[in-house]
Amino acid sequence: MEFSLDTIINSLQSFSLEAVAYISRPDVLLQLGLTVFLLLLSRPTATRLRRPLEDQARTIKGRPGLLRLIVIGFRLLHWAVFVVFLGLSIVTIQAIGWPPQYQILYSTALLALAWLVISFLSNVLRSRFAAQVIALIVWTYVALTILGISEDVADLLDSAGFTVGSARVSALLLLRSFIFLGATLWLAIAVGNSIEKRIQRSEELNPSMRVLIGKILKISLIFTAFLAGVSAIGIDLTVFAVFSGAIGVGIGFGLQKVVSNFISGIIILADRSIKPGDTISLGDTFGWIRGLRARFVSVVTRDGKEYLIPNEDFITQQVINWSFSDDFVRLDVNFGVSYRSDPHKVIELSVTAANGLNRIVPVPTPVCWMTGFGDSSLDFILRFWIRDPQNGLTNIRGQMLLALWDIFKENDIKIPYPHREVYIHSESP
Repeated sequence: MEFSLDTIINSLQSFSLEAVAYISRPDVLLQLGLTVFLLLLSRPTATRLRRPLEDQARTIKGRPGLLRLIVIGFRLLHWAVFVVFLGLSIVTIQAIGWPPQYQILYSTALLALAWLVISFLSNVLRSRFAAQVIALIVWTYVALTILGISEDVADLLDSAGFTVGSARVSALLLLRSFIFLGATLWLAIAVGNSIEKRIQRSEELNPSMRVLIGKILKISLIFTAFLAGVSAIGIDLTVFAVFSGAIGVGIGFGLQKVVSNFISGIIILADRSIKPGDTISLGDTFGWIRGLRARFVSVVTRDGKEYLIPNEDFITQQVINWSFSDDFVRLDVNFGVSYRSDPHKVIELSVTAANGLNRIVPVPTPVCWMTGFGDSSLDFILRFWIRDPQNGLTNIRGQMLLALWDIFKENDIKIPYPHREVYIHSESP
């Protein structure tokens, strides 16, 4: 089909004249005016109906799924009222027999009903953006079918295209590819997320294997859905061989870090060096692992900050996993007392103070050792064990020092500080 400027102008002029003549008909004006009036009337009517319906909805307890559907229905209530008004108008016109043609009202009612049903079903999705996109695409197709112009639009889109090698790419093919691939990929991601959540609740697998199996299944589903979608819409998979060289160069340069982090994530999950819930130290970051992702590890610190650390750092840098084999962590507290104190009593009191703190475990028992004779104090080290490093290390050390201060004060044991004595010698001339 060939298009020229004169042809397009003549077609537009002819269409404009036919449209003006059609709209000028009394029955058409009546239907258009009635449609606009009912659309304007539906919103205040829906507002009046919504208040008592909301009061009834508040009485529903313990059924979050039903309440969510009711909330979606409230959002579309004015469209439902509009459809009811159109239906009543059509029934009334059929009863009185005028106007004899009511195709505009009938088509508008079908379009509004289709939009209502599609919007309700699509809003079940958690993503508001995805729901709107799906509703718009499906409604557009339904609208073209209702108006009887779907085949004409398809022919027009199919006529606009270009040829790549032996394959012809048209606007219709691209549109179908976008819709079908989008639908299959979305379905694969949704199924993958559902399976991943079920695996996360499994008690037979350790946390690392849960994440690893979930990620592998999700990636496999997405890859399979992509290949199935491409094959279903008639695209030869050998076409992608043309782009393999460019993709390889991109991975070698621009995507090097992305691929490195992805592979590092697989290695971390496979060797189970870290897992969700572990307490780790990496550089200056101390916290517990909240989640493992394809590109990064989420680490939450004691001050509430969440660090997204690339997986590669856990492969190339030294990582301290405080809970790798078990939850036991030994901590040391150094202190000194006056030379006038009995070191045997100091050791006994120190162990007693350690046993008085809730976070310190009784087995292995806390121990205290004398480590040296300092310049102004007898030096000791107190060693004790805890099982909850994720709750912090500095705070338990601080509690231990306060407990030592209190018990030493009760038993008149002094904690010394450096003294300097200055002697001034005066020599007589």
